[in-house]
Amino acid sequence: MRLLALAIASALSLPIAAQTNTAGIDLANADRTVGACSDFYVHANGTWLTKNPVPAAYSSWGTFNELEDRNNQRLLDIARAAAAGADAKPGSPEQQVGQFFRAAMDLDTIETLGTKPIDADLAEIAQIQDAAGIVATVQRFHASGAPMLFGLGVRQDLKDNTRIIAYAFQGGIGLPNRDFYLRDDEASLKQLDAYREHIAKLLELTGYQPDAARESAEAIVALETRFANSHLPREEMRDPSKSYNIQSVEAASKATANFDWRAYFDALDLKDVNEFSFSHPQFFKEMDAALVDTPMETWRAYLTWHLARTAAPYLNKAFVDENFRFYDQTLRGQKEQKPRDIRTIEQMNAMLGEPLGQLFVAKHFPPEAKARMMALIGNLKLALKERLQNLEWMGEDTKKQALEKWSTFTPKIGYPDKWRDYSSVALSADTYFANVRALTAFEQREEFAKIGKPIDKSEWGMPPQQVNAYYNPLWNEIVFPAGILQPPFFDQNADDALNYGSIGAVIGHELLHGFDDSGSRFDSEGQLRMWWTEQDRKEFDARAQKLVDQAGRFVAIGDMRLNGRVSLGENIADLGGLTVSYAALQKALEGQDAEKIDGLTPSQRFFFGWAQVWRRNWTDEALKMQVNTGPHAPGKFRVNGPLANMPEFKKAFSCKAGDGMVQGPEERVAIW
Repeated sequence: MRLLALAIASALSLPIAAQTNTAGIDLANADRTVGACSDFYVHANGTWLTKNPVPAAYSSWGTFNELEDRNNQRLLDIARAAAAGADAKPGSPEQQVGQFFRAAMDLDTIETLGTKPIDADLAEIAQIQDAAGIVATVQRFHASGAPMLFGLGVRQDLKDNTRIIAYAFQGGIGLPNRDFYLRDDEASLKQLDAYREHIAKLLELTGYQPDAARESAEAIVALETRFANSHLPREEMRDPSKSYNIQSVEAASKATANFDWRAYFDALDLKDVNEFSFSHPQFFKEMDAALVDTPMETWRAYLTWHLARTAAPYLNKAFVDENFRFYDQTLRGQKEQKPRDIRTIEQMNAMLGEPLGQLFVAKHFPPEAKARMMALIGNLKLALKERLQNLEWMGEDTKKQALEKWSTFTPKIGYPDKWRDYSSVALSADTYFANVRALTAFEQREEFAKIGKPIDKSEWGMPPQQVNAYYNPLWNEIVFPAGILQPPFFDQNADDALNYGSIGAVIGHELLHGFDDSGSRFDSEGQLRMWWTEQDRKEFDARAQKLVDQAGRFVAIGDMRLNGRVSLGENIADLGGLTVSYAALQKALEGQDAEKIDGLTPSQRFFFGWAQVWRRNWTDEALKMQVNTGPHAPGKFRVNGPLANMPEFKKAFSCKAGDGMVQGPEERVAIW
């Protein structure tokens, strides 16, 4: 998951000149009263955790937030300069960024407009009298890129990577996942009551009377609970084959007698779509039944609610504040909203990602950084190849396929080689919500246009300024945006051990997603195919189950434990990425003295580098949300979990059997 530039040799066999600076680790952040072999997360980060409580405008605070804040300030400078300019070429990144920013910051106009930006939508919903009217409204919202009732995505066919097809997904709910509706403990029921209250308040803002709003909120939650009961659980959603179900348009229409898929695709100008992935049949069965057995009054309220929910961040202060009150304050424990200008930057990252990113890269990511990152990735790839070749538990037939997949890994560094053209999107300095709608509709048209066309592997799945990275199993690629290629993930002034422990391990993490529980189901060509022998897959699953069990014993907060099955992919990638990056570091340091810096050996600094990347404080609400919804474990487990499985860590800190950071021989996990 990350990237940037290391001035290192391009092959593992070539040593890297030793560096002696002390950049990158501030030992004042450590807590030496806690032993490294007892709890390394606290040992490395304890003082930082004490001195850095979660700021009021955040629900958690850690290394990622620190870097995002720095990037956002840079982006804000770019946006302000663009907004102040008067001679930008129409349709240029400068003009589009400036227009969007000015409109989003024009609070007087936004307040004056009130609900006017969505009044026509509200009027259409108010006129619905039957299932056909519901379907027509959903079609129109989908055409404009607004989510409603279910999801429609466009992506590569999982079993035929020569074509791009449509995927229809389960949806229909306003809470993060099905579990929020189905749990019956006191805290969850209280949260569901708060959700009903939130729905009622937003309905009131659209014109409902208080009593009618409360009654409608009850009916909406009942309908969404019905949908939630039909959803696949999070654990099953990790298996890509369970969201892949190719059906003809005619067959899908027979399965949903009240929803005509041919008419739906025609309304979206997708007349050539004759088959698609009808991904979650159980949900669509329930949706279809609800179209005729649920009162129209409930459906009108439901559609009004989901319109208001998705529009709220872009409307007047009453909508924005109520949206914040529930989704950020109640669900995540965030006490204050971020400043308006920063929220606008975050919106632009999502909607104008490449135009804004193009300006960011020009100022903050020099071209030579790409070449440096390619060298580091080359080192990690060679270390991974060596480990694959030497795996004792994998048979030769499967190993041959694994090495074939290794050979087709493709990295993308920093920013796209060609930028998307947004010049056809007309943005205005005084129509904020219209700008949002124009951009979402543009994005939807761009996605729909891919169906049936040749695959363009030059595309990126996130903008270059984003502090993140990803692995795409369909293209077998690892992608590292420029936004994350900065300290502390990569520090040009730090020694190699620290950089391998941070950015190197993150690169390894993304590489190993190709071999996690989900990514390992795709072959070297990016197709969903079981390329393993039956015995080797059993061996992999047995080793992975031990990691599931370890995660399931980790208590995140109160009596809440991790779901080891949901977090398995990330935990495999963490352990594998660290193991591969550590091996790469040892190759890079061959023949050199193990010089200490600040009293730490290279191996120790490697593990400190990993620990400081994942330090994070949470509000209680946000930590519970992370455990309930996210595939990533909290930082403490991401540090202590994999390190306790690594003999290299035990050796680096002279830990002993029985120490908290040492898994016993029966429990220790070694996969890649």
